[in-house]
Amino acid sequence: MSNLELAPSVMRFYGETVNEDSRLRSSADGRMELVRTQELLRRFLPLAPARVLDVGGGTGIHAEWLVKDGYDVALVDPVPRHVEAATAVCPAVVGDARDLPELDDTFDVVQLLGPLYHLPDPADRQRALAEASRVAKPGGLVAAAAINRYASLFEHVTYAHLHTERIHNSVSKILETAVYDGSRGFTLSYFHRAEELVTELVASGLENVRVFGIEGPAWSLVKAAEQQPGEGPTEELIASAMDAARMAEPYPELLAASSHLLAVGTVPVGSAGRRP
Repeated sequence: MSNLELAPSVMRFYGETVNEDSRLRSSADGRMELVRTQELLRRFLPLAPARVLDVGGGTGIHAEWLVKDGYDVALVDPVPRHVEAATAVCPAVVGDARDLPELDDTFDVVQLLGPLYHLPDPADRQRALAEASRVAKPGGLVAAAAINRYASLFEHVTYAHLHTERIHNSVSKILETAVYDGSRGFTLSYFHRAEELVTELVASGLENVRVFGIEGPAWSLVKAAEQQPGEGPTEELIASAMDAARMAEPYPELLAASSHLLAVGTVPVGSAGRRP
C-alpha cells in the first residue's frame, strides 16, 4: 500500500474480476444495500443542487441517483474501468481517497461508500477521512460506509458452508483480526465494529456522528432464501427485512447483525481551510 497505491489484489478484484454495479442491482441483499443507502443518505443530504464528491464511487451507481435527484456530483475512483463507466453519469477522475485531487472547502457532501473497506492500515483510513473533511465545506456532510465485523459470519451461513474447516478457519481469523487477506473469493478487506467506525470519524474532526445498520438484522435471511433452489426470496420477505432494518435503528445492539454500516458526521463550522 506504499506510495498511495492500492493492494494489487484490490485492483485486480475490481479491475478484472467483479462487477460491483451488477451486485448492487441484481442480488437481493445488494438491492437492499442500495435502497437503504439511498434512504439513509436522503435524511441528511442538503437540498439539491448541492455539490457532492463520490469518493471510491465505482461505476457511478450512487452518483446516478444523486444526479437524478438534482445534485452536482463529481466522482473519484482508483480503478480506471470504473472511471470510464462513471463518466457517462458525471465528471469522474482516477484518484485515491487518501490524496484527493480537490481543493479545500469545495463540496457540500463527501461520501466514501467503499474506500474504508480496503484500507486495513488505520493510518490510511484516518488519512482518507481527513481528506474527506478537508474538501468538504464547514458544516458539510461526510458519509462513510464500512463492512460490519460480523458480516462474514452471517454470510457464510447463507452459503451453508461455515461448518467446513477452511471457511470456519477463515471467518474465525476475520473475527479475531478484522482483516481478510484476499487469498480467495473476496479481496483484501477490513471489517469494522460500529463503535470503531464512530471513533474514526470523530478522530478525523467530524461532529454529530451517527452510525446506522444499512441492511439491518434480517438481511441474511433474504440472502439465504436467494441461495436455495427455486425463485428466491419473495417481495414480502424483502419488504419485511427492510422494515426490520428501519425498526432496528434505535437499538445499537442490533448494529452487529447488519452486513454494512453507514456513519454520517458534519465538518465543524468555522473550520475553513486545510484541516489536519
